[in-house]
This record gives sequence, structure tokens and C-alpha cells, in this order.
Amino acid sequence: MLKGDLVKLKPKYVQISSGGPLIAILNLKDCEENDIHRGDRIQLSYGSKSVVAIVDTTIDDSFIAKGEIGLTYELSKKIKSKQKINVELVEKPYSLKYIKEKLDGKELNKKEIYAIIKDIVDNKLSEVEVAYFAAAGYVNHFTFEETVALTEAMVNTGSILKLKSKIVVDKHCIGGVAGNRTTMVIVPILASLGLIIPKTSSRSITSPAGTADTMEVLAKVDLDLKGVKRVVEKTNGCIVWGGALSLAPADDVIIRVEHPLGIDAVGQMIASVLAKKKSVSSTHVLIDIPYGKGSKVPDLRQAKKLAKLFVDVGTKIGLKIKVVFTNGKEPIGNGIGPALEARDVLYVLMNHEKQPLDLREKALMLAGQIIELATRRKNGYALAKKALDSGLAYQKMVEIIKAQGKRAITPDEISLSRYHFDIKASKSGRLTYLNNRLISELALVAGAPKDKQAGLYLFKHTKQKIVKGEPLFRIYAENPRKLSFAKEFYERNKKHFAEIK
Repeated sequence: MLKGDLVKLKPKYVQISSGGPLIAILNLKDCEENDIHRGDRIQLSYGSKSVVAIVDTTIDDSFIAKGEIGLTYELSKKIKSKQKINVELVEKPYSLKYIKEKLDGKELNKKEIYAIIKDIVDNKLSEVEVAYFAAAGYVNHFTFEETVALTEAMVNTGSILKLKSKIVVDKHCIGGVAGNRTTMVIVPILASLGLIIPKTSSRSITSPAGTADTMEVLAKVDLDLKGVKRVVEKTNGCIVWGGALSLAPADDVIIRVEHPLGIDAVGQMIASVLAKKKSVSSTHVLIDIPYGKGSKVPDLRQAKKLAKLFVDVGTKIGLKIKVVFTNGKEPIGNGIGPALEARDVLYVLMNHEKQPLDLREKALMLAGQIIELATRRKNGYALAKKALDSGLAYQKMVEIIKAQGKRAITPDEISLSRYHFDIKASKSGRLTYLNNRLISELALVAGAPKDKQAGLYLFKHTKQKIVKGEPLFRIYAENPRKLSFAKEFYERNKKHFAEIK
């Protein structure tokens, strides 16, 4: 088959999910007859609708017969036809040339970066090809100009949440700290004070829980754009999964291919964050950069370097950015894992005696900073504390949960995994260090975030006294096998988990 030639194939909807890419499955006989190869791009069209898909093949005639085309789950959402579909071979995208040039160390211009991002959004690049682009940015760092171009391209190839308010606030933490679920405390505080905060969050990439994973314990997070707008107009805020929206959609594809190796190029990370903020019409954005031993950013010097990039890129695309540097040396909160973190959040919002005070104080500090950034008032912390202490913030969270689709509004409604095991202190003294990275990895081994009820519960934080034999933390797992894996992981690394002096 040459470019422009057509063949008609009968659609067959198959119960297979690609996990994201649009994949069409062809019988090998059709492929050989039409000179189509695995990995080729084909355009599928019927009536006035068309979509580009990537070819996979089968030799099983009982699965996909000659003359049929298998539409995977993701593709079936785009094409709904019982009639034969026109199949046309299309050329490999020219943007592949630009990806190779970035791999070779060349700086790309605005036009070249836009072409890559547009082809990602239009599904013209395979996951392998997108992975090469992500790797190119990781190895040959994106320049400032490339980062701005990448941010703008992500915004301009997606939808925009249009809101009436002149001031729309947002916040983002770059991650690397176990727990740290401040967003879910900050959003209801600010919304209760009348500020507009449409918070789109990611699921976990390399951590035991992303904000969206944790919020999903309490409410639905996969709202569409109309649903998000409805919730925000009703409650002033929301906490939803950005991947369910078409806001900067290229970013979600890039994040997905970064996941297996846990790579996170600085330029890509900044573009990812700021594109999502711009896409929800944010005007004022607070960036939280935790730094210290065991976090993503090891020292204040590197934290300040990253902050300058955020401010410079944000200013270039019309955002007012404020950066705060916070303690990234230890976990924040007691729970690590979606259900455990959701309970922490509710305990704080309810002013419950079980609330983790470090999570409360950090959330209040950040909320106060956002209030001052957006309103120019100087008593942001006091206003945030009053909203929390009075119960207004909890009432607002209940409103948001109900508007998004209630699952739980009290800690008692959230169950934890039935299998658990306590890790106890090997000696008495003062806890001086908890390893963020290992704490997160242990929670992942236990099953979080896929198993929402799995994870860790911290009984002690740094600077606290501990007696030999007292529990340091509890591991929760969905089954004995995963609990056993977690115990084995701890035994292999126990010398590095904590320091008691």
C-alpha cells in the first residue's frame, strides 16, 4: 500500500486495552497483501470522521480474520461504526527527525517542539518514540527557550478551562517527600475563603500515592471538563485527575512513558507543571520545592536554581509565581499510601486529636502564602488558620466531595488493609532521621498506590524520643504475599531506614 491508497476493512471491537495509545490490529495476511508493517501509521476514516492509529498484527484468523481490523478499547472510543472503515497508510511524522536531533544534542526551536507535541497529541508517535523524546530531554537538558516553547506547545494543543474569575490560584509541590498531602487541606481552606482553585493533580509516577490517588478514596476524580467547571462554579474548588481531561494532553503521554524508569527531566517537569496551571486559567501559582537529604532536590543551592526556572518560565507565559522552600528530609504526615493519607487529611480538616501536626502546619503555611500572593494581604496564615479551626474548611471539603461524587467524608468510612506488621525500634534514643526514599519504596512494595488500602503508618517522626521495642511504623498490605515482600525489603535495607541516637 502506498500513501493515499485505500483498503476497506470491517471493524471488530476487541476487549484489549493498550493503556493509552490508539492501536489497530490487522491480520498479517492483509498486512502482507498491502505492504503494511507493524508500527506503521494508518488513518482510519468513515463518514466525516478520521483518526490515526498505530498498527499491530496477528496471525490468529479466529481473533482478527483477513478483511477485519481490530479496534482496541482506546480506539473503540474514537471510532463507533458497524460499516467497513477506510484504511489509508500515512507517512511517519516529520517530528521524528526533530527527536533524533534532540538526542544528538541539538537545541530545538519553537516550531520543531510544537511539531513534536502536536504529533504526540494526534497519536502520530508511538510510545517508544515519545520515550526517546523524554530521554533526549533528560540526557540533553532542555534550555530555557526550549522549556518555554514546550510549555506553550502543551497548552496550545489542549483544551482550556475558562473561568469568569480574574484571579485563579493554584499550587504545586515538585514531590519527593513521602506523605505530604497538603493540597487536599489547602484547596478547601482557600475555597472556603472565596478564592477559586481548580486543582488538577496527577496520579503517582514513582511515589506510593499522588494527590489524585488519595482524593479518589474520598470522591470521583475522573471528571470531564464540563464536570470540573460545574464543581468549581458550585464550590470554588476541586481536586481532580488531570489525565481524565484534555488539558495539556501531551504531558500525560510523556509522563506515562517516563514512569518505567522514573525519569523526570527538569525542563519537562517545569513545562508539565506550568502548562497544567495555564490550562485551568490560573493567574497566581505557589510552587513548593522540598529539599534536603533523601528528597528530589538535595540542597538549597539546587532548589534556588530550580526556583528561578519556575519563576522565569512562569513569567514568560503570563503567570505570577511564588516559590517556597520546605523541609524535604523526612515524610510529612503519618500515612503513606492513598487510604492512609486520605485519613490524615480528614483528621486535619476535622481538627481531630489524631491529626498529624506537621501536615497541618505545612498546609497552613502554604495556604497563607497563596492568600498573600493573590490578595496582597499580610495575614494569610491567620486567615487560613481561622478557616481550618472554625470548621469552614472541612464543610467546604464535604461540599467538594459531594459535588465530585462522594465516597467518604469521615476517616471511619475508610478501611485499611487487613494484613499488617509493625517495625519496632532496635534501641532507645531520639529519632534523628527517616529515609524518605526507602519509606516510599517500602510502601510501593506493600502494594500502594494500586492497592489503595496498602502502605505505611508512621508512629514516630524525627526529634521524637523512642524506647527500644516501640513501633516505628506499621506496614499494611492486601495479602500475606505482599506483606512478606515488604518485610523482606525492610530486612535488606533496615540499616538505612532510620537513625536513632
